[in-house]
Amino acid sequence: MADEFVLRMEHVSKSFPGVRALHDVSLSVRRGEIHCLVGQNGAGKSTLMKILGGAYRMDAGDIILDGEKVFFPNPHAALKAGISVLYQELALNPCLSAAENIFLGREIKTPFGVVNVRRQQQEAERLIKPFGVEIDVALPVEQLSVAQQQIVAIGKALSFKAKVIVLDEPSAVLTVEELGRLFNIMRGLREDGVGIIYISHRLEEIFEIGDRVTVLRDGEVVGTFDVSTVNESDLVRMMTGREVVKTGSRSRVETGEPVLEVENLSRRRVLRDVSFRLHAGEIVGVFGLVGAGRTELAHALIGADRPDSGRILLDGKEVMPSSPQHALKLGIGLVPEDRKRHGLVLGMNVADNSTLAIWDRLARLGIVDRRSLLASARESVDELRIKTPSLSALVENLSGGNQQKVVLAKWLATACKVLILDEPTRGVDVGAKAEIHELIRAIASRGKALIVISSELPEIMSVSDRLLVMRKGRIVGEFLPAQTTQEDVLACAMGVKVA
Repeated sequence: MADEFVLRMEHVSKSFPGVRALHDVSLSVRRGEIHCLVGQNGAGKSTLMKILGGAYRMDAGDIILDGEKVFFPNPHAALKAGISVLYQELALNPCLSAAENIFLGREIKTPFGVVNVRRQQQEAERLIKPFGVEIDVALPVEQLSVAQQQIVAIGKALSFKAKVIVLDEPSAVLTVEELGRLFNIMRGLREDGVGIIYISHRLEEIFEIGDRVTVLRDGEVVGTFDVSTVNESDLVRMMTGREVVKTGSRSRVETGEPVLEVENLSRRRVLRDVSFRLHAGEIVGVFGLVGAGRTELAHALIGADRPDSGRILLDGKEVMPSSPQHALKLGIGLVPEDRKRHGLVLGMNVADNSTLAIWDRLARLGIVDRRSLLASARESVDELRIKTPSLSALVENLSGGNQQKVVLAKWLATACKVLILDEPTRGVDVGAKAEIHELIRAIASRGKALIVISSELPEIMSVSDRLLVMRKGRIVGEFLPAQTTQEDVLACAMGVKVA
C-alpha cells in the first residue's frame, strides 16, 4: 500500500554560526493536501523549506518522499525529484523575460536545437492566463511590477509537474481577485493528488484554503492541527507565545493647515487628475487593486517619475521634485514597497543602513563621523525596538520585521515633513506588524504627515485617519474608516456599485 504521506520531514535540525534555526522539526504532507505552515519571522519556516528545496543542508534529520529516503545536494536535484519551491524572495533573473525565466534551464527548442521563442512565450502565457492578469511575457522581469513578478514566479512553480509544491507568502502582493484565482488553482492541484505547503502571515487565508496547519516558534514545532479544530486566536497565541490584541481604527485627529497639496497630478496612463490634501499629524491611507496607480503616485511625489501635468505644494509653496534626492531635501521621503531591493543595502550593517540618508549631515570635511553615526543608530535601535545582536550585524541577517524597522529608522532620521510608506508590513509576521502599526501612529502623533499605501484592507482601515481609494490611476473614493465597512471600500476599488 502506498504511503499516505507524499512527504515526511523527520527530526530536522539546522544551525548557523551563533544561531539555532531548527531543532527536531517534523512535518508531514498527505497526498492531495494543502498543509499550511505558520510562525513569526525567524521561526524557521523559510529555513525548513530551503532544506526541502536543496538550498541548505540539514545538520540532522531525514526527508522521505513517496516512502523513500532522499537527499538533495542542490536545488536542481530537488526539482528533478518533484519538489517545486516558490520562495518568498523571488528567484527570477531581472534581465531575462518572463517567458525565459519560467523555462530557464529547460527551454523549449526546435528540432534543430534552437530555442523556440514563440512557442515558449505561448506556453508562458498559458500558465499565467488563469490569473486573469495581462503580462507581456516578452518583457524583462525588471520592467514588471512586484505583483506581476510574483505571478510569473508562481507560473514557473506550476510549470513543473511536481509531487510537492511549496508557496512561501505568495499572497503578499496579490489582489483579492488574483488570490482567489491562486486558491482555485491550488484546489485543482489538490484534486490531482499534489501535496502543497502554503506559508502565509495572513491567518484568514489558512482557514480559507488549508486542510492542516503546523505552527513553528523559535525553530521548533508547537503542534500540527486540523484547520477546523483551531481559530485565529489559537494560532496567534501559539506563534507568539502571548496574546496579540488587534487594534481598531485610529481616533480622528485634529488637523491644521495642509502640509502637502496635490492638484490634478497626471502621468501618461498611470495617473489621471489626482488631487488630495494631507495635514500635519494625519495618516492618509491609499488603497486600490494592483494596477490602480498607488505606487505610481508615490513615485511621482518623490520625483522618481516626473508627472506630465499638475501641481505639488509643500507648506503652500509649489514644488516639483526632480529626483528622490531632491524630494528628500524638500522634506518628502518614501519607505519603498520592496525593502530588500530599494530600501536596504543588504551587505551593510544595521548602523550604516539606519543612517544612510543622513551621512552628509554626519560628515566633517567629507568624512563621516563614526561616533555620531553610531550614536544616531543606537538611538534609532532603542526607539524602534529593533532586535539585532549589535549595530555591526549585517541587515540581511535580521528578520523581515526588523529589516523594515531599519528602513523606517533611516527615513525618520531625516526629519522629513511628509513620509510615504508603501506596503509597510509586507512579509512581516503578526507581532512585528502590530509593532509597525504602533510606530506609524507614534510618528503621526509627533506631527509628521503620513501617506500609507497598502493592498491589505484591514491594515489600511486600522491605521488611517482618512482613506483614499484609487482605480485606473484616479482617486475614485474617500472614506473615514471608522464610518465605513471593508465591503464598501473594496466595492469602490473594484468599480462595483453596492445596493
